[in-house]
Amino acid sequence: MEPAILIITLLCGLLVSKVGLPPLIGYLGAGFVLFTFGIQDSSLPLLKQLADLGVTLLLFSIGLKLDLKSLFKAEVLATSSIHLVGSILFFIPVLKLLGMAGLEQLEGYSLNQLLLISFALSFSSTVFAVKVIEDNGDMKSLYGRVAIGILIMQDIFAVVFLTISKGDIPSIWALGLLLLPFTRPLIYKVFDRVGHSEMLVLFGLVMALVVGAWLFEAVGLKPDLGALIIGILLAGHAKSSELAKSMYYFKELFLVAFFLTIGLNGLPTWSDIGLAAILVLLVPVKIVMFIYLLTRFKLRSRTSLLASFNLGNYSEFGLIVAAVAAHKGWLPASWLIIIAVALSISFLFAAPLNTSVNKIYQRFQRHLVKMEKHPLHPEDRQIKIGNPRFLIFGMGRIGSGAYDELRLRFDGEILGIEHKQELVDFHRTQGRNVVQGDAGDTDFWEKLERAPNLELVLLAIPHHVGNLFAVEQLKKLNYEGKISAIVQYTEDADALKAAGVDTAYNLYEAAGAGFVDHVIYELLDENQEQVNRADKVASETKAASASASTS
Repeated sequence: MEPAILIITLLCGLLVSKVGLPPLIGYLGAGFVLFTFGIQDSSLPLLKQLADLGVTLLLFSIGLKLDLKSLFKAEVLATSSIHLVGSILFFIPVLKLLGMAGLEQLEGYSLNQLLLISFALSFSSTVFAVKVIEDNGDMKSLYGRVAIGILIMQDIFAVVFLTISKGDIPSIWALGLLLLPFTRPLIYKVFDRVGHSEMLVLFGLVMALVVGAWLFEAVGLKPDLGALIIGILLAGHAKSSELAKSMYYFKELFLVAFFLTIGLNGLPTWSDIGLAAILVLLVPVKIVMFIYLLTRFKLRSRTSLLASFNLGNYSEFGLIVAAVAAHKGWLPASWLIIIAVALSISFLFAAPLNTSVNKIYQRFQRHLVKMEKHPLHPEDRQIKIGNPRFLIFGMGRIGSGAYDELRLRFDGEILGIEHKQELVDFHRTQGRNVVQGDAGDTDFWEKLERAPNLELVLLAIPHHVGNLFAVEQLKKLNYEGKISAIVQYTEDADALKAAGVDTAYNLYEAAGAGFVDHVIYELLDENQEQVNRADKVASETKAASASASTS
């Protein structure tokens, strides 16, 4: 029966992806299909183990990407905390009223049970939001960073619940885990030496499943918490992003097992589907709460709307919380199915909403702008660039070199744009006029001031997609000056010229030509020196001969 499980899961994932929805909805559906064939969660113990591994690696991956400083910003920490409390306070009376109205799934529930359900419904989907933000190329945008920060805070709240739900008093040896930060230099040395191939993946699995999950479980703590903390411990290493990418497919594959196990708990009844639909109708309340809170923390209404729409759904972490509660006997197992259906339906609505968010903003802009609090957040204000003649996107080695060459003739008329704040600070110490901004961020172009005398834009961005996106945005701003870009491949140059770039500079071809020029220059210079030395020797010999003949 194992081949059938894999085939059905793959087919359901493909069908759902075909209509533009996250494959996890297909995996939930595959679980329901398999259940109709008589396959149940209890008959597949290996699948349950793989599901647990998926959750553990999910938390480890979150830890690897965690910037602790970003979580302490008011728009992230306060918004996520207040929204959690507000959601619970909203859902508890609503669920109570639905029970009193005669919905059998909620009749006779205690306050603690309603609190658990409300807690599970308060989360937003990390998987869905990250996919949408990545697909839009907005991972570095302010709204993207805020949305992901809020999601991580929600994940941390869930991990705290999972740890408390274990119910066991930790061993006295748990205090020894406080020494883990002191082992960081040793762990980093090993991290440095594992290379970039299968050893890197093996290192990640050992850190997540042994040093993290197994060690924490051995001292009476939740293994998922251990995976998260070890991930945070490794987050400061230069290869943490590379490790996260290497672990990505392991995590995703094991999470497929988690979503399958949800569906294998049973089929939803019509009343379950009805209740799930009612819960989805309450999602706009979550969105409005996010918009209100984010504008209170001085984000623009557009930034708040974009972040809130990405958070406007139910979460796979809500499923994890419900799964633990059902396992402990705190909630009926039917709530796993209800939340799974609500999650799937919320994705069905969230996908088109996120696609049309800009149209929605334009339609309600006049009302949304009234919600803004001034002065706006420092990162969300208009970007003032003055009135330069030359604009350089990407102030790496190539951008810096171009800036310095232009400065020899047009000093004071050049502006560099760089997304890394540390590079911006460095260039300013070197006397260059550089501002922070990301050409791949739609928010950046929305906030960018117009420069009426701009004649030339140099795209020194090392990524072809980033260059294409920048060209597209410049055209939307009705820019009519010249555009030049760097490329790595000939086909990239063709695509950029088709998009409207005037000149494309091939890095590899130019580097090769420059190398040959340099070598020829050196060789000719050396040959000329040899010729000069030979002429000198010949002259001295001739002079000596003349002197001898005179004598």
